[in-house]
Amino acid sequence: MADNFDRGLDKENIVQKNATQQFLTFTVGGEEYGVDIMTVREIKGWTETTRLPNSQEFMRGVMNLRGLIIPIFDLRTRFHQGMTEATAKHVVIILAIGDRNIGILVDTVSDILDASSEQIKSAPEGDTQVDADYISGLISLEERMVVLLNVEHLFEAHHIEKAMAQAA
Repeated sequence: MADNFDRGLDKENIVQKNATQQFLTFTVGGEEYGVDIMTVREIKGWTETTRLPNSQEFMRGVMNLRGLIIPIFDLRTRFHQGMTEATAKHVVIILAIGDRNIGILVDTVSDILDASSEQIKSAPEGDTQVDADYISGLISLEERMVVLLNVEHLFEAHHIEKAMAQAA
């Protein structure tokens, strides 16, 4: 009986190992990035934000989204590549991180990418312009590389809390 139970767990692990995940991919400064589609709440065209005094360099400001105050972070600035010269062609992706919503300013939204766990590789040190702590993996496709971001690390709770406190 225990033998059958163990085999059942093995089958479950195999199914989970081969499960696919979906990622929303986007570009920032010529690089392609992805976030788990389950964290994405909305995609909006760029509109000016209200800048808050004494905020982090990478916090672009806040936006009122149907009565919710959403802090908007500039990914280019977060990755130490200078500030984005935002135009109407830029996009804000609204993400849920924990119980908070934030927005990230990106150049363009690319695609929705399906990837099995076997396709997701560990990021080698120094191959991207992004701190390795912010990367959850890499997906290598035919002629492109997608860097998967760990948004929980990229925008830790204290960044979000500070932004929300400033907005209040």
